[in-house]
Amino acid sequence: MPLNDIQIRKLRPTDKTQKKSDGEGLFIEVKPSGSKLWRMAYRFEGRQKLLSFGSYPVVSLATARQKRLEAKALLAQGIDPSAQKQEAKAEHKAQTENTFANIARELIDKKRREGKRETTLKKQRWYLSLAEPDIGERAVAEIKSAEVLTVLRKVESKGNYESARKLRGFIGEVFRYAIATTRAEYDPTYALQGALTAVSVKHMAAVTNWDDFGKLLKAIWAYDGGAPSTRAALKLMALLYPRPGELRLARWSEFDLNNAVWEIPEERSKMRRPHKKPLSDMAVKILKELHYWSGDSELAFKSDISRGKAISENTLNQALRRMGYSQDEMTSHGFRATASTLLNESGKWNADAIEAELAHVGADQIRRAYHRANYWDERVTMADWWAEEIGKCTRGC
Repeated sequence: MPLNDIQIRKLRPTDKTQKKSDGEGLFIEVKPSGSKLWRMAYRFEGRQKLLSFGSYPVVSLATARQKRLEAKALLAQGIDPSAQKQEAKAEHKAQTENTFANIARELIDKKRREGKRETTLKKQRWYLSLAEPDIGERAVAEIKSAEVLTVLRKVESKGNYESARKLRGFIGEVFRYAIATTRAEYDPTYALQGALTAVSVKHMAAVTNWDDFGKLLKAIWAYDGGAPSTRAALKLMALLYPRPGELRLARWSEFDLNNAVWEIPEERSKMRRPHKKPLSDMAVKILKELHYWSGDSELAFKSDISRGKAISENTLNQALRRMGYSQDEMTSHGFRATASTLLNESGKWNADAIEAELAHVGADQIRRAYHRANYWDERVTMADWWAEEIGKCTRGC
């Protein structure tokens, strides 16, 4: 016999779950807690199944009956109402949770847990900010190539061709992560290969012959501008040719001056592993002199402008500008290209030892381990030879 609202309201909980039928599979379930839940029993492909329609009185008797009719209509078409409901839930989740922005943030957070540098994470968050206005709230599984291209064209329209190229790479990485986590089926950036304005690679400016390098060294050793940390950093860039960020952010705790070793920690190494560099006598002397000025700070190359901060890469490049070197002639990063070129051209050193000293990654883990373990003695000798050659150029400065 069909139910009515008066009967439903009068239903009282007992110590056991009660079921009251409305007919055609629809019934209300009264829990011991007092909650009243709509259910519909049905059979599909020979199996007994159950649908949930919600709780009374939020879902009224009339609404529950309407849901029963809709379920029966699906069954008449050979469609399982439970499967249909799950698909609807999944679609709703895709629309509200599996958006491009949410998945991008999830990927960035994963990289943070994996120990990626904050500079890398900051750059990726910036790429997300470029894409978010157009595709951030879109379900990642529904985004098409044309939509991604719209995002990239906006960046290109400002003349930022390299940023557009890197943004495409970031968006593609988000989609590949979504595919790996079963929330998307294809990467729409793949179809955009060749769609963006090609950018010619511009290598860091550097002097690459001994005559020009000798002139630069004389200028550095004679330079009397800036703070002691700036002058020391320029000399050590020439002697040690590290990445600028590895040197200027160095802490005194990284230097073992007694054993003439500098160990760059993994969190600041581009290769995400510790990197040891031998120190020549000249390098040790410069560091000892610098310690008189900045030994009261954890930072070896402390800024004389911003308290508690290190000198910036711009500080080093500006010093080179004051010496008369334009950005097309020399940069702080260019010391690496200078050393690589001149050390290889000397013919005195194993190319792998040079690569190991530059902290370049080999083709595989074995090669990298070999670099670290077996070229140290040669790298020590190479550091002393390099310092002697620089000494010849700077004698009298």
